[in-house]
Amino acid sequence: MIRRVSLLLTTFAVVLVLLASDSSAAEKLKLLIVDGQNNHNWKATTPVLKAFLEKSGRFTVTVATSPARNGKEADWAKFRPDFAANDVVLSNYNGQLWPKPVQASLEKYVTGGGGLVIVHAANNAFPQWGEWNKMIGLGWRGAGYGERVTLDKAGKTVRTAKGKGPGAGHGPQHPFSVVVRDRRHPVMAGIPAEWMHFRDELYHGQRGPALNMHILATAFSAKAKRGTGVHEPMVWWIPYGKGKVFTTVMGHADYSMKCVGFQTIVSRGAEWSATGKVTLAVPKTFPSAEETSVAGE
Repeated sequence: MIRRVSLLLTTFAVVLVLLASDSSAAEKLKLLIVDGQNNHNWKATTPVLKAFLEKSGRFTVTVATSPARNGKEADWAKFRPDFAANDVVLSNYNGQLWPKPVQASLEKYVTGGGGLVIVHAANNAFPQWGEWNKMIGLGWRGAGYGERVTLDKAGKTVRTAKGKGPGAGHGPQHPFSVVVRDRRHPVMAGIPAEWMHFRDELYHGQRGPALNMHILATAFSAKAKRGTGVHEPMVWWIPYGKGKVFTTVMGHADYSMKCVGFQTIVSRGAEWSATGKVTLAVPKTFPSAEETSVAGE
């Protein structure tokens, strides 16, 4: 009798483990990376993005790769990423304007509550697409395109009118300090107030409509590095319909993306964009205010 009870308990425990495992697998978020064109090396960076997102255990990742620039019309006619089949979309794309049906599909997806993550040069894309510019808020545009948003020394938001001040640019690549501006936001909760990002381009002078823009982190653009001498937005989000658009302008190259800070921000940002919550922990190897931290080193 005791053996039978013991066997039943063991079997029950195994079933519970299997059910928990199945449940955990079912809870993974579906994330779609879109690439195929970029003024940066997307063939090197997409694998890094895919690897660390999958390693987090929170995502299953697929990739939709566009035709080459000025590719065959028939190939572009087949390029129809299934945004609706995913919980969150990550753009690693900067190139030829997507066909109208793809534009409409993304607008519908995000408006309906889908999550969208923009990485580095993806915010350079599509100056002629009005709804895209509303989604990203700020992009790589000339000074005459729209407003500029920065923070002053006191952390107060400063808006510079269209046509005044610099347009988009960056100085030489270098490690730089990232300052968290909203530590209550789920993505930033538990992240150090200031941390060192690995070698990257520090974007400045971004322009756009910047409507309903929530700045989560900035970096000081030093004049010694051919910068602007003010704090420039590095991470922000914008509501678009029922959806959330999460942007980081960090992530120039594969080595920049190997920064533990970058990987943490993107992973947590993707999860939050999809669900409104963050379960991914801040790793113990997260960069400090004095030292960078590179995954695998």
